[in-house]
Amino acid sequence: MLAKIERRMKAFTRHLPPPRQRASGPSARQRWLSMARPNQLPPLGDWFVWLILAGRGFGKTRTGAESIAQWARETPRGRFALVAQTFADARDTMVEGESGLLSVLDESELRGGSVDTAWNRSLGELFLRNGARFKCYSSETPRKLRGPQHHGAWGDEPATWDDADQGTAEDTTWSNLLFGLRLGDDPRVVLTGTPRPVRLVRELLKEATTALTKGGTYENIGNLSKTFQRNVIAKYEGTRLGRQELNGELLDDTPGALWKYAMFNREGFRLKFEDLPDLVRIVVAIDPQASQSGDNAESGIVVAGKDAEGHAYVLGDLSGNFSPIEWATTAVDAYTYHKADAIVPEKNNGGDMVATTVRTVNPNVNVSPVWASRGKHTRAEPVSALYEQNRVHHVGVFPDLEGQMTTWVPGEKSPDRMDALVWALTELMLGEEEEAPAKAVVVAAAFRGMRRKTS
Repeated sequence: MLAKIERRMKAFTRHLPPPRQRASGPSARQRWLSMARPNQLPPLGDWFVWLILAGRGFGKTRTGAESIAQWARETPRGRFALVAQTFADARDTMVEGESGLLSVLDESELRGGSVDTAWNRSLGELFLRNGARFKCYSSETPRKLRGPQHHGAWGDEPATWDDADQGTAEDTTWSNLLFGLRLGDDPRVVLTGTPRPVRLVRELLKEATTALTKGGTYENIGNLSKTFQRNVIAKYEGTRLGRQELNGELLDDTPGALWKYAMFNREGFRLKFEDLPDLVRIVVAIDPQASQSGDNAESGIVVAGKDAEGHAYVLGDLSGNFSPIEWATTAVDAYTYHKADAIVPEKNNGGDMVATTVRTVNPNVNVSPVWASRGKHTRAEPVSALYEQNRVHHVGVFPDLEGQMTTWVPGEKSPDRMDALVWALTELMLGEEEEAPAKAVVVAAAFRGMRRKTS
């Protein structure tokens, strides 16, 4: 029995980064100070929140981990919160990730001198030799932050938190975290994330006690792989999405875009799975990529459902860079998990190929192609009208999908995730009739006209 437990423990820790061995050389802190860029060190002055909004690959995670690790070193028996969108994000990125806490701490600093005695993976608790403790929390369960008290906190990707659209309102992840920061003489928070114009980020930027650090991917280019530079940076630099994801700019609405950020910030727009009504129909939509080369788009895979009242719910965005058998398997797995009614491809964009590939994975899957007889703009417009009418809800946060929706302008090549969304909602809400989209556009135009008259 003991041998079995030991094998399980080894399986849990095999993928962890090796903790730094404390040798006769410089300490982990000294090594960091010798290599950190000036904007990766805590700013001077009297601040309460250090908000780091920077591009992908800037070194945000490393900066957050190094900062809170030092606070813990200086606070024996201190209590520190690690907050992410999900518990898995806090565990896998903030603690176990390549730039997480276990990678920046010397093994001699851990309780018992090893990961095995310091890190409780199931509880999300990490202890230092001096008695300081880090505890993982999730925006999926914000009320778990109501009781605990902390000396400090690190929040990762706050714009993706489940209630980020509620800003600093009562009983949110942020407000509950705030009320618990009451230990010690100077409790502080470091927040690390890619800039997105959600309500929480905008409200934090207005606070006089917020210190803002901005930065871009290019500042850390020497530490990024050539593959990333070739396939990601080269693909997005110079684009509006690249300004946000690479340069770290906080962008407002894209002129001419069919979707606006305000649509995603309305009360009742975002739900949790436990608050979903009964759904009468669920589909998995696919927009397959042409090939797997780095210059091509991803395969868009979006899961959506519809209730009896005529409202739609986006349940998942599983898009990625897949081979045909990989995107087919991903779609079939989603179809099975959600007990969906159909897999929906675009009939005149490889619909027959999608059906054939999907049925090699599972011959019993129902494939229901959508016939796209109109242009990209015309097909997307009635779906954006449904959002304007507040008839579509997102179950959780889908940053990449929502980023494509709010940055795409008619006339440009439409992106993969957004296309899959359009196929899903067309199948669920609009059918294949020409009259339904036209009616939705007319209604949306009427709404816009009424707003202009009353503004």
